[in-house]
Amino acid sequence: MFYTYVLKSKKDGKLYTGYTNDLRKRFKEHVEGKSLYTKGRGPFQIVYYEACLNEGDARNRELYLKSGRGKFYLKQRLKRFLFRSG
Repeated sequence: MFYTYVLKSKKDGKLYTGYTNDLRKRFKEHVEGKSLYTKGRGPFQIVYYEACLNEGDARNRELYLKSGRGKFYLKQRLKRFLFRSG
């Protein structure tokens, strides 16, 4: 399985989207600052993920979620979580 995932930085509130074949290992890498793109932005929370049967599908889904329409989709999907107070 391959996973497309979205992290939310608890530090700055920004979202990071990626894909991997080992979600737990990849999340640990983000937490430990081993990812160039998220280094220094932790701690993180996984706010969304999808499972795909192959790498190509996961990569295409990642690209979609990073697009304008994909960001809109995520905001609608996670509306209650992303915009709750407290």
